[in-house]
Amino acid sequence: MVTVEQLYKDYGVLADAGDKAGEHQDEYRSILSAITAGTSEKKLAAQFIPRFFKFFSDLEDTAINAQLDLCEDDDCMIRRSAIKELPNLCKENTNHLLRIADVLTQLLQSDDPQEVNIVNISLMSLFKIDMKGTLGGLFSQILSGEDLVRERAIKFLNSRLKLGSSDPLPKEVEEFIIEKTKEVLADVTGEEFVLFMQLLSKMSAMQTETGRQQMVDLVAEQADIKSPFQPEDPDSVDRLIQCVREALHFFSLTVASTKFMVYMCNNVLPVLSDIVVPGSESKKDEEEKSKPVLEYDIKLEVLRQLADMSTFTLELGSDDGLKNVFSKLVEYMPLPPADPEGEDTENGKATDEPKLQFSYVECLMYTFYQLAKKQPDFLVAEENADRLKDFKVRLQYFARGTQLYVKQLRIALQGKVGDEMKKEENKLKVVALRVTNNINTLIKDLFRNPPSYKSSIVLSWKPIQKQPTSPEPSPLGQKRSNITPITFTNDPTPAKKSNVGAQKKAHTPRAMYQPPSGKYSNKAGAAPSDPEYGAGYGGAGRGQRGNQWRGGRGRGRGRNSGGKWRY
Repeated sequence: MVTVEQLYKDYGVLADAGDKAGEHQDEYRSILSAITAGTSEKKLAAQFIPRFFKFFSDLEDTAINAQLDLCEDDDCMIRRSAIKELPNLCKENTNHLLRIADVLTQLLQSDDPQEVNIVNISLMSLFKIDMKGTLGGLFSQILSGEDLVRERAIKFLNSRLKLGSSDPLPKEVEEFIIEKTKEVLADVTGEEFVLFMQLLSKMSAMQTETGRQQMVDLVAEQADIKSPFQPEDPDSVDRLIQCVREALHFFSLTVASTKFMVYMCNNVLPVLSDIVVPGSESKKDEEEKSKPVLEYDIKLEVLRQLADMSTFTLELGSDDGLKNVFSKLVEYMPLPPADPEGEDTENGKATDEPKLQFSYVECLMYTFYQLAKKQPDFLVAEENADRLKDFKVRLQYFARGTQLYVKQLRIALQGKVGDEMKKEENKLKVVALRVTNNINTLIKDLFRNPPSYKSSIVLSWKPIQKQPTSPEPSPLGQKRSNITPITFTNDPTPAKKSNVGAQKKAHTPRAMYQPPSGKYSNKAGAAPSDPEYGAGYGGAGRGQRGNQWRGGRGRGRGRNSGGKWRY
């Protein structure tokens, strides 16, 4: 059996031979045989095999297999040394680079953090030699490797591949990534989908209008918007929400959201009430129930996405989509109670007032506003006179309820600053004011004759734009553009002039809507990104792979029956 002394002797012969080292096959074979010797001999073999690899083309396969055997040795120090030297096998000849990249990708599943770090460094070394070949090895394992290997390979691409830097990737490399990503997207979980969208969005090819449209097309294919929507299937709902959430990053005035909007209006809105909320049957701690925190509302998120997309939607091509939006809006905008005094004459009890869900109405009214702007005849056409008359009655009733609630919110927030405004209940009231102010603005335009579509608002879940030059901060410490400022005075009396449907003082007012105490609709103000929601529905950590978006994929082992790394 070869010894340390013999290995150093063999190394000396090969080093002294220089470019003629290939003439000394016996010495190189002696080094290769060291992989079955002791620990010290293996450590030396791990360094010597790659050093002279380029001189022995007839022994390439034997040398690579010997080095890979050392990469799976029981001794962690031997493994680390062998892994570190793997890229040197490809410095002079890239014929085996794909195989080496594939093996290194499999080695990402190691439980040793130091070893994984060395694997990362070795993969980056391969990138410098041949980026496309290295990507081929990574994608090979992403497409067919075990779950852990796949997961770590995807994260490596996102964290180590410096996309969007000052040195853009070569065009052929970007095209290769796009091509392989399309293959991967045929079978991904929600978290993986988000990671790949982040990866693609960093590429220079995706910064152009054409690239952004290509991203939207990829998301549309992933969302499967050509198939019927299945509201009772949580995975189907999850997939749609995740896909729309990603697509929203790419919509613009030149990259329209029309195809998504048509699908949402015609397939999702009509069955919105049938959407199954995952975990709705689970029991919650009584203490948690008592906290003033709004639960994640999946239906509200769908409506918010609908409103976000409507800004970038062209004409839908038919009235069907707009009719569906209008019908859903009317569903959440009740008619006034039949008895103007709100009394049940038979039983002597006050009748129940309809519940006004402000957040739902804000989303639907804004969506309708944006779509009706492109189809103004929808309300004013002669054959739609009854529709407009009924709608205005609903608008007037909802406006009165909204204005009453605005008054209560302003009184509740009057004089509160600093730490008081950081309390959860006060934060919700601030959002409630944004919601109701937006509704008032839209109602004012829709109530005109004919309806007007000239206002511009910032939806309540959007970030507030602070004005740089302001002599004094508002009591709420917030500014926003295109929204009527919320002001507070010592006099809590509501303004004399109503935003919509002002009536003469002599007229006896109809019984006003009394909103629930504490806060407005229990749906309002809950944004999917609020801390109480955690990562949001469908985000990271939602179950195991194979349970989302996809059928199960067969998994092979990382090594074959003979103990070698698969390639």
